[in-house]
Amino acid sequence: MAEDILIIEDDEEIADLVEIHLKDLGYRLDRAADGLSGLEKGLGYPYSLIILDLMLPGMDGLEVCRRIRAKDKNLPILMLTSKSEELDKVLGLELGADDYVTKPFNARELGARIRAVLRR
Repeated sequence: MAEDILIIEDDEEIADLVEIHLKDLGYRLDRAADGLSGLEKGLGYPYSLIILDLMLPGMDGLEVCRRIRAKDKNLPILMLTSKSEELDKVLGLELGADDYVTKPFNARELGARIRAVLRR
């Protein structure tokens, strides 16, 4: 059975790239282009994983992560973001992300990290 993944990413080109690669790996994907709709989708459907950008319109990814964690402690969240400072990574992980990948990213590494998070 294919895993359902939600991509919350406002950059359409990046979201397209992630979607193409993950569909090739057999995942079913849904998308949201802003924090609020991503939060609503993330809490409204039993996704296997959420891929979350930090810099989103409406509500930033850290707040989305915090609110999802308040409702669901077990839903895996992988942050995929251009914020590469150590403080950003630590904050993301401390707020509940299971992994943190910076842009630009390697599609094969992203796939491997997703598989690793889903194995847990």
